[in-house]
Amino acid sequence: MRITIVGAGFSGGVLATELARHAAPGTEIHLVGVPDSFGRGVAYGEARVEHLLNVRASELGADPDDPDGFAAWLHLGESARRTFLPRLAYGEYLHSRLLDSVLAARASVRLYAREAVSIERDGKAFRVTLAGGRDLASDVVVLAVGALPPQRLHGVGPRLLVDPKYIAWPWQRSLAGDEAMDRIAPAARVLIVGTGLTMADTVASLQRRGHRGPITVLSRHGLLPQPHADAPLPPIALPPAVLHAMNSGSVRALLRALRQLLPIVPDWRSLVDALRPYLQSYWKTLPKAQRARFLRHLRSHWEAARHRLAPETHAMLQALRAEGRLQVRAGRLLRAGVGADAVETLIRGRGQRHAVAERYDVLIRATGLDTDIERTSHVLVSQMRDDGLLSADPFGLGVRVTPQFEALNRHGLPVQGLYCLGPLLRGQLWEITAVAELRVAARNLAHHLLRERRRGAQAEPARPRAGSC
Repeated sequence: MRITIVGAGFSGGVLATELARHAAPGTEIHLVGVPDSFGRGVAYGEARVEHLLNVRASELGADPDDPDGFAAWLHLGESARRTFLPRLAYGEYLHSRLLDSVLAARASVRLYAREAVSIERDGKAFRVTLAGGRDLASDVVVLAVGALPPQRLHGVGPRLLVDPKYIAWPWQRSLAGDEAMDRIAPAARVLIVGTGLTMADTVASLQRRGHRGPITVLSRHGLLPQPHADAPLPPIALPPAVLHAMNSGSVRALLRALRQLLPIVPDWRSLVDALRPYLQSYWKTLPKAQRARFLRHLRSHWEAARHRLAPETHAMLQALRAEGRLQVRAGRLLRAGVGADAVETLIRGRGQRHAVAERYDVLIRATGLDTDIERTSHVLVSQMRDDGLLSADPFGLGVRVTPQFEALNRHGLPVQGLYCLGPLLRGQLWEITAVAELRVAARNLAHHLLRERRRGAQAEPARPRAGSC
């Protein structure tokens, strides 16, 4: 079996590691990824020293059977295991783990620090074309590209799109190698669209660069991510009423059960964490109308509670708000264009009838995770969608797949040998963007592929021995 994994971030790297550890001789494994973040992924490969992990070190092992593996790799003491370390350290851990597995593998494992630009059917197999023109023949392809590039901000004019005052991605670099944020003057008035984890990283980077000007952050609901508790919380078990509500197929029933439970739990974060093991099964059973209701009314509130900040990062944001240097607003950016010496915007606050014209020196898009393949600018995903190899989740949450993560084509039929892994599975699983769920999904897919390999080998007709008739 020739397996090509496209995407060398967390999902692709962990899958390659699992396959390298367990695949028999004769299996060919190719891992393809962009050079800048190969083996680390964008989240950890493009992080800066001021960017902290959003999970304690003791819970971030890439092996589902060894959640303490990251902390052990760093030889951390007991107190350090409970802290939120820089994301750069986690990227090094993932890269080191991948290289160790390659060296120890019995199968053939090859790493390609090249972007994949095309995946096409080639008979019953696939042809993966890399930047530079090289083709990889593959029996199995796993699409593990992570989140897609954020979509263009609504209302941003064409002149502003190419103006230095607009930063479409906070960590983008120029051809000369300097970062876009390095060009922001210390006293600049900054507008950041997005109030999630990407925004928090952006503000942290501005602070490290000595920024002292006013910062406004804007999103539809104006909700900031909540902080983790200072110390690990004891786990709690969900009572029968909540479990029954999760089997009801009703978002309203679950919300009602949780509201009744909140006053008696010691900390709301324990309740959110207790829900996680059940969320994938819950999402699978939700009818489309209920999924739509959740996404329309509760999604922003859930993500603020579920995807939490390190206490240090949250404290930094709160201090800036107390000083008046950071303003958090709920509303919509209706228009942004290039003025004489500033970015001229039109913003309508949530619940307001009239929009207000405002001026800023810099506009930064920090809208975070995107998995909508219908509107993406991602070259490879767009090509596969247009060729009919992928079909979109109806709510823009990624791709449609079978329970084994095999992609469904435009006609809703499985594309034999083409699998997906990572955040593009949100339409199928919803809770599939964090380490705890991704590492389990990667292992399950690795075991599935190796079982298919063994079945294929058993089905092959025996070759005649030399000299036999």
